[in-house]
Amino acid sequence: MKTEDLLKRVDLLIEKASEVLSTRRPRQYVGEYVSEELFNEFRTTSLSFLDKLFNKDHSYYTEFNDKVYKSEPTTIEIGRGILLAVKTEIEDGWLFQLKDFISAEIFSNFLEMAEYLLKEGYKDAAAVMIGSILEEHLRQLCYKNTIETTTLDKNDIQKPKKADLLNSDLSNASVYNKLDQKNITAWLDLRNKAAHGKYSEYNEEQVNSMYRGVAELIVRLNS
Repeated sequence: MKTEDLLKRVDLLIEKASEVLSTRRPRQYVGEYVSEELFNEFRTTSLSFLDKLFNKDHSYYTEFNDKVYKSEPTTIEIGRGILLAVKTEIEDGWLFQLKDFISAEIFSNFLEMAEYLLKEGYKDAAAVMIGSILEEHLRQLCYKNTIETTTLDKNDIQKPKKADLLNSDLSNASVYNKLDQKNITAWLDLRNKAAHGKYSEYNEEQVNSMYRGVAELIVRLNS
C-alpha cells in the first residue's frame, strides 16, 4: 500500500475507536462498557490491519492483541493510542525505511547463498533459489505499489498470483520497463526448468547471468 492509502486506513480505524467509545455506558454496579458488536468489529479489523502491515510477532500487533481484549472504554483508548503511534510512524516514513532495510538484508543473505552454490558447481539448486528470491521480490514490489498479489480462481477462492502475472502487473504499472519484464520472464522460465528437472535445457553461464541480473534488479529497485 502507498503511504496515503495506509493513512486513510489507519484514520478509519481511529475513527472506529471513537465510534465505539461513543457507546460507553455505566455498568449497573461499577465501571463502564461499550457496544460488544462495535468492539469486536474494531478489534478484528485493527488486528487484521496490523498483521498485514507488520506481522503477528511485531510489538504493535502483540500489544494490541494482549491489551484490547475487553469491551470497555479503557481498552479502546489503549487500542486507539497504538493506532496513533502507527500513524506517526507512517507519516514520518519510518515504516517503509525499516521494511526496505529488512527486505534488503534478507535478499542479500539469500543471494550470497545462491552465489556460494554457483561457486560450488550446484547450478540447479542455485537456479531454483535465485528464482525464489526473484518471485518474493516481485511480491514485495507489488505490496509497495498497491498492486494486488492475489486473484480469484474459478471457485471464487483467493489464490496467490503466479510470478508471471506479478511481473506483467508491475510492468503495466510502470514500476519497471518492458526490458526488465522480458528479462524477468526469461529468469522465471529458467527457474521453472530447474524446478522440474530439465537440467540439460540451460547451462551454468546462464544461471550466472541470471544471478547477476536479479542482484542488479533488486539493488536498483530498492535504491
